[in-house]
Amino acid sequence: MSEIITLGDKKFVKYISEKEIDEAVSRVAEKVNKEYENDVPLVLFVLNGAIIFGADLLKKLTIQCHVACIRVKSYEGTKSTANVREVVGIEENIEGRRILIVDDIIDTGNTYEYLVNMLKSKNVKDVKLAALTYKPESYKKPYPIDFVGMSIPNKFIVGRGMDYNELGRNLPDIYQVTE
Repeated sequence: MSEIITLGDKKFVKYISEKEIDEAVSRVAEKVNKEYENDVPLVLFVLNGAIIFGADLLKKLTIQCHVACIRVKSYEGTKSTANVREVVGIEENIEGRRILIVDDIIDTGNTYEYLVNMLKSKNVKDVKLAALTYKPESYKKPYPIDFVGMSIPNKFIVGRGMDYNELGRNLPDIYQVTE
């Protein structure tokens, strides 16, 4: 794949290689396996972005787990909005369960905050988060990020499930916007 790509009206440069991403997923999986070695958590994918990271993570988990999906939306173009809305909800009974949220990226934390509050209102046992990428400069919420693949600067990225106007999710590497 080229070092520079175009998606829609934006150019992106290769930023994180597929190999580096795979190593980050392995580090996250090792910690998740240790955390849940005596439990059967519900692994909750945040769609659409977590599809690839979630699938990669599941292949490396040695624990027993259940899998569910939720779809929330908070981005428009390259900007996160303050408004998080649920597009597809959870159908499973989650009361008393341990929940592991799996997401592609944590930046402002608006989506994460929404999910934590929603899940706690359903009386879950606990909520933890595994994210492939994390932007500490952007994150201002009081909730801990439990399992992080890699911390990155506050730049817009695509690939490995992350998109620009729904383009680029299928890229095996992560690219950063250049303009």
